[in-house]
Amino acid sequence: MRHLIPILMAAAVFGGAANLPAADVSLIEIKGAIGPATASYITRAIGIAENRGDACLVIQLDTPGGLLDSTKEIVQTLYASKVPTVVYVAPPGAYAASAGTFITMAADVAAMAPNTSIGAAHPIEMGAEGAEKLDDVMRQKLENFASSEIEAIAQRRGRNAEWAKTAVRESASITAEEALNLNVIDLIAKDIPDLLQQLDSRQVGQKKLGTGGAAVTAIPMDASERLFQLLWTPEVMLLLTLAAMYGLIGELSSPGAILPGVVGAIALVLVLYMSAVLPVNLAGVAFLGLAMILFAIDLFTPTHGVLTAGGVVSFFFGALLLFNHAGPGFRLPLPSIIAATLVTAAFFFFVLGAGLRAQRLPVRSGRETLVGKIVPALRAIDARGGRVFVEGELWNAVSETPVEPGQPVEIVGVEGLTLKVKTPT
Repeated sequence: MRHLIPILMAAAVFGGAANLPAADVSLIEIKGAIGPATASYITRAIGIAENRGDACLVIQLDTPGGLLDSTKEIVQTLYASKVPTVVYVAPPGAYAASAGTFITMAADVAAMAPNTSIGAAHPIEMGAEGAEKLDDVMRQKLENFASSEIEAIAQRRGRNAEWAKTAVRESASITAEEALNLNVIDLIAKDIPDLLQQLDSRQVGQKKLGTGGAAVTAIPMDASERLFQLLWTPEVMLLLTLAAMYGLIGELSSPGAILPGVVGAIALVLVLYMSAVLPVNLAGVAFLGLAMILFAIDLFTPTHGVLTAGGVVSFFFGALLLFNHAGPGFRLPLPSIIAATLVTAAFFFFVLGAGLRAQRLPVRSGRETLVGKIVPALRAIDARGGRVFVEGELWNAVSETPVEPGQPVEIVGVEGLTLKVKTPT
C-alpha cells in the first residue's frame, strides 16, 4: 500500500495536467499598418493578460506591413512576455506581409486561417529610416541585417529559418497551407474556437495551455491608441499638410485673423513630428515646401497666377513622392493625391482671384474719395486760401479763380491738408 501512494499521486498529477482547467484567453485585433500605436497596444495587452493570469494572448493579425522600429519593439515585447502569445493571421483573405512576417514568427505559437498568406519581408518595404537614400552597398547591408534578424527569430522559435531568409532577400510569399508544410507556422485554424481547441494542452515553454472551452475576452484599443493609430497614416499627414498651408497662407493674406495662423502652426508642428517617424521621402517634403513658398509669393506679387500654377504642380509632385519609398501600408493612393491637388488649386486660385479683384475695385475710403465731390465754400477762396466743410471736417482750400462764400466748388485734388477746388462747370 505504501508503494502505491507515489503511483497514485503521480497519476493524479498527470491526469490533472491532461485535463487542465480552462483559463480566460485575451484577444486583440491588429488590422492595418504596424506603427507606434500598434506597439503600444500589444505591450499594454500583454501586461493585462499577465496580470489576469490568462492562458494566453491571441493577436489576430491582418497587416500589409509597417515600420521597422515598431516591429523590432513588438518582437522584443513578445520575447519578454510572461504569458504565452499566439499570433493568428485571420480572417480568410488576410495576410501577414513585411513586418507582419517578423511578428508572426516571433510569437510562441504562429497560426493562420485558411486562404491567408505570409511573407514579402524585404526591409525596404518596412519603412527603414533613410532607405530611399541608400546606395547599393548600404541596401545590401540593411538586407543582410534584416535577414539575420528574421533568421534569429525563426531559430529561437524552432521554425524554418531558410524560408524566413528567403522572405527577406527575395520577398517570398506563401499561403497558409504552404507555411504549415514548410514549418513556418504551427497550425491552421478556421476560426477562434477552432484555434483554442487546437491550442488546448499544447506545451509552450514550461506551461501547458488549457484553452478548451476558455472564455475569450477582447482587449480594445484605448482612446490614445485609437487616436495615434488614426494619426499615423499618410492620409492624415496629407490633410495636416493642407491645413498648415491653408492656415499660414490665410494668415499672411489677412494679418491679424489669428485663428488661421494658430491652426496652420499647430498643423505644421504635427507634420514635422510625423515626418520624423513615418517613412517620408525628403524630395516630397522639399516639393511641398516649394509649393507653399510659391503660393505665398504670388499673393504679394503681380504674377497673375503664374506662381500659383507652379505651386500646384509642385504640390502634386510633392504628394506623389512623399511616401513613394514607404511600405504598402504607408503609401498615398493616387485618387487622394489628385483630390488634394484639385482642392488646393481651387483654394489658392480663389484666394488669388479675390485679391486681384480687390485691387481693381475703386477706392472707397481715404483722401482719394474726396476728389470729385461738390461742396459749398465756407469762406471766400482764392489762390491764397479759404475754407470748405467736407464729410464732417474743415479743410483748407485753394482755387485759381476767386470763389464767394456759399458758392459750390468741386474738389479736384488733395495736397497734404489742402484741397484744390474749382467752380463746377
